[in-house]
Amino acid sequence: MILEQGLPQVQMFSDGACSGNPGPGGWGTILQFTDAAGRFHEKELSGGAPQTTNNRMELTGVIEGLSALKTACAVTVTTDSRYVADSVTKGWVYAWKAKGWIKSDKKPALNVDLWEKLLPLLEKHRVRFNWVKGHAGHPENERCDRLAVAERDRNS
Repeated sequence: MILEQGLPQVQMFSDGACSGNPGPGGWGTILQFTDAAGRFHEKELSGGAPQTTNNRMELTGVIEGLSALKTACAVTVTTDSRYVADSVTKGWVYAWKAKGWIKSDKKPALNVDLWEKLLPLLEKHRVRFNWVKGHAGHPENERCDRLAVAERDRNS
C-alpha cells in the first residue's frame, strides 16, 4: 500500500450520464489501489436513477466511490465534471453552505442533498480532484462512461 501522509493512496475515476436533463441517468466509478504486498486491486461501482440530472449523477459517482472506502484514504478523483471538480477546488460549495446554500448570484444552490453527503466524505478522506476532458480517450474515464451509460439505459 502506498502511503501519503500515513494514508492508503487510492485512484478514483468517476463519470455520470443522463438522457435528457432531467431524464434517466447513471454513474460509474472505478477504484484502484496497490496493497502493501504490491498487488493491484480494482473495483467497479455503478448505479442510476430513472429521473435525474447529469450533475446529480456526476456527484453521486464521487459520493459512492468515497463511501465505498472503509478507512480514511488519500484519494485522487479523476472526473470530467467541471461542476464537481470546480465546486470543490474553487471553494464554491463551501461558500454556498456558509451562505445557507445560496450562490453568489443569489439563487439557491442545486443538489444540496448530495453536497451534504459529499462534504463529510471530503473531511474523512484527503481528496484531490483531477479534471480530464470527457470523451477524449482517457481509458478509465471512457470505462466509467460505459458503466454510466449502461446504467442510464437500464433506467430508461
